[in-house]
Amino acid sequence: MVSVIFESRLEAAEKIFEILPIKQMQDEDWILLSLSLNSVLIVDYISRKSGLDYDILFSEPIFAPNNPACMIAIVSENEEIIMHDALVESFGINLDFIYGEAKRKYEESILKNIYKYRKGASLPLLTGRNVLLVDDGCESGIRALVSLKTVIAEHVKSASFAVPIIAQNTASMLDNETDGLFCFSRIANFVNTDFYYKKENEFNQDEILKILESNKHYISFQKSQGDE
Repeated sequence: MVSVIFESRLEAAEKIFEILPIKQMQDEDWILLSLSLNSVLIVDYISRKSGLDYDILFSEPIFAPNNPACMIAIVSENEEIIMHDALVESFGINLDFIYGEAKRKYEESILKNIYKYRKGASLPLLTGRNVLLVDDGCESGIRALVSLKTVIAEHVKSASFAVPIIAQNTASMLDNETDGLFCFSRIANFVNTDFYYKKENEFNQDEILKILESNKHYISFQKSQGDE
């Protein structure tokens, strides 16, 4: 029986904020990274309440060639790739297909998002920083893993993960992969992220841009805001 259903990402953000070590995060000047556009509202809420800076870390899923609903891998904006090895093996998928799709997704989607939502800027300097990755839901953990791999390559001081809802087995795995895992609910029989929200797609691209532009703590727009 499912007992966790959020009215919106805003409600989920409120729940997550309550369990975060905000004072420690403020004292150590943590940086927040949204792992998806759907998570921007959650990260923006945490940022406004805490005064911490944030940005977006982009990644794109790669789907099986004969099953467009089955994610077999994911590529991040620094072209790190994490594969779902069991699915890749069971479907007999050629690695050349995955690398080709990763290149295509990077060029067609990730770069487009970087220019649209970060004005072409690279990730902010993460070296020596405490980073909190935030997503709106986590089923397999593959996006969290590629994001962790990406920020660790930037020599961060620590990498933690916050998510309102997460599959129980994935939480157990990420407990060992992160410096801290903050989740409101661990769900044994996880369906999919949208299932746990009454509002699935709460904002379009223009509305997300307005959210980013209105928050002085959104790193990629800070320079342009200062020039106004």
